[in-house]
Parts: sequence; C-alpha cells; structure tokens
Amino acid sequence: MIEPTAAARVFVHVGIPLLGAAAGLLLRWLAGRATSVAWMPFQGPLELIDSLPEPYVTIGAMIAGLVAGWVIALLAESEALHVSVADHEVTLGRDGSAQRVSRTSATAVFVEGKDLVILGTATEELARSTFDMDDDDVRRLGEVFQSHAWPWCAEGDPHRHQYRRWVDGAPDLPPGPNAILRAREKTLKQGDKDDAAQLRTELAALDVVVRDEPKGRQFWRYTTNAQP
Repeated sequence: MIEPTAAARVFVHVGIPLLGAAAGLLLRWLAGRATSVAWMPFQGPLELIDSLPEPYVTIGAMIAGLVAGWVIALLAESEALHVSVADHEVTLGRDGSAQRVSRTSATAVFVEGKDLVILGTATEELARSTFDMDDDDVRRLGEVFQSHAWPWCAEGDPHRHQYRRWVDGAPDLPPGPNAILRAREKTLKQGDKDDAAQLRTELAALDVVVRDEPKGRQFWRYTTNAQP
C-alpha cells in the first residue's frame, strides 16, 4: 500500500489545525488594532470582534481557527490518493471511491508530473490519478510496482516521442478531437481541472491521448486502436 507518509499525516491532522488556531489568534490581534490603522480592511467586523469580552473572544477565535483547520485537514485527507499494488491488480482509492486495473491489461506504469499513469494494451490511458509525490515517493512507488512485476517505466511515458503539439485546425487531426482540444484549452486557462479531466475522457473515447505542458500547451497522440 502506497499512501501519505507518517510525517505528512501528522502535518495534515495536527499541523493544519494548529495553523488554524494560530490564524484565529492573528485575527484577534488584528481586531485589537483595527481602530488604530485607518487603511485596514474589514474594520467593521474587526471592531465587533474586539468589542466582545475577554477571555472569551480569544478562546473563541482559537477554537474557530482550530475547527476550520480540522475541516481543511479532513478535506485534504479525503483527497489523498491511496495506491494498493498486488501481482494481479492495482487499486487507486480516493475519497471513498476506488479504481481497479488488472495486471493483464497494463503495458506501462509511470509518473508524469504529479500524475500516476497506467497505459493499456492499445497504449490508451487506463488510469491517471494525481498523487502529491516528491522524488522519494516516486522511487518508493516504482519499487513497489516492480516488486509485483508491473511494467514500471522509470524514464516516464514510453510513447512520449509520438506526441505532437496541438495546433487548432491542424490537418492531421479530425474535427471532433480538434474541437474538444479547443474547448479543453479554454478550461485549462480558466483552471477548471474537473472539466479538463472530463474532456480528456472524451478524447480517450476517440482514441486520442493528451499530455499537458506548462502554460496550457497540449500535446496529443493516437492510440494503436485509432484508424489511420
């Protein structure tokens, strides 16, 4: 099982709530100075906070910050990816849901940026999951996959040389995928990751694999199922 390290869990479940409590104290400190700093924003709410009796307002600010930090920690935990690797199957779990990929259907496993990617027999993407990894995490992940005889690609995507940069209206790309890539470019500029992921899925149904580069640039290739 590959999941967040103990240090990461301590930070999420202890560090974030403590930071929230500190933020509550900072808010209380700002409230005490709201009237003396003319340019400070939200003076009305800050003055209201400062008018409340002590020590209740300070204790309340700390508790409110602690609770807010705890909520953020729970959200962070729910978004963390848990990877369970076995000889016959890998399970990618997040927020109570799980995706399973069988070993017989996989031909390559690699990390691209912050994504764990598994390719199928037609070089299509069977799975792509964001995983907050540093170099040690990637090394550990590769060791686990290799120990179960999965086709781990330490150098990244083995089909990287097949990608072409998307240019709107390029003659080698049919109108359907081209329109989706055009729409996806807009969602990337808007920072809408969910919509971009959905459009990636629509491209996959048309046997097109897309790779994102900095500044919203998109590169694409066909799977081996695509008609010439």
